Amino acid sequence: MRILVIEDDVRAGQAMVRGLREHGYQVELAADGLKGLTLARNPDLDGLVLDVGLPRLDGFSLLSDLRGAGIQTPVLILTAKDSLEDRLKGLELGGGDYLVKPFSFTELLLRLHNLLRRGPAALGRVYSAHGLELDSLRRKVRVQGQPVDLSNQEFTLLELLLRNEGHVVPRSRIAEELWGLSYDRDPNLVEAAVRRLRKRLDDRAQDRYIQTVRGVGYTIRASDG
Repeated sequence: MRILVIEDDVRAGQAMVRGLREHGYQVELAADGLKGLTLARNPDLDGLVLDVGLPRLDGFSLLSDLRGAGIQTPVLILTAKDSLEDRLKGLELGGGDYLVKPFSFTELLLRLHNLLRRGPAALGRVYSAHGLELDSLRRKVRVQGQPVDLSNQEFTLLELLLRNEGHVVPRSRIAEELWGLSYDRDPNLVEAAVRRLRKRLDDRAQDRYIQTVRGVGYTIRASDG
């Protein structure tokens, strides 16, 4: 997959390029917004990693220009701010996910992988099933109207299951989403992650949202109708 990193911090940009190439991505680097905008118009790109605070053309303006031109390449936004206002602005402009600086490369890799898997159509969605609601932009979850605090891993797992509501998600797919592309750990970790999420959800409702399909994986049962 072809990725463009637009980052004016040369050291950080080069580190991301090296890391992504080691994981099989084809990567280019742009150090300012105008050069980034030119390269981002390439129709063969699969994804962008976009810093907001760029010289010559800021990241939000760059993203606005891309979407105005009809270019729907998925975008992972890098920002030093974690305000709801910035996330809303990024969503309105067509961004897909946020990563707040400083961050680990492992988190960047997982966020980018998940963003590319989802594709543009799923960005900023609100999912709901049987009184369970997940807002993917605000990263909020409610059960029967009551807020539920989830860890990043629990949120990722729940979003994966809701994106595939009514379908079985194999354990291998869950492991890939939670721990990366070369997952080779104890498979009991998947069961433990599901068990923790179940406890968070089912302690607040009469329903068991997550169902086990023995020998295959897990599913959120489909909404009525």
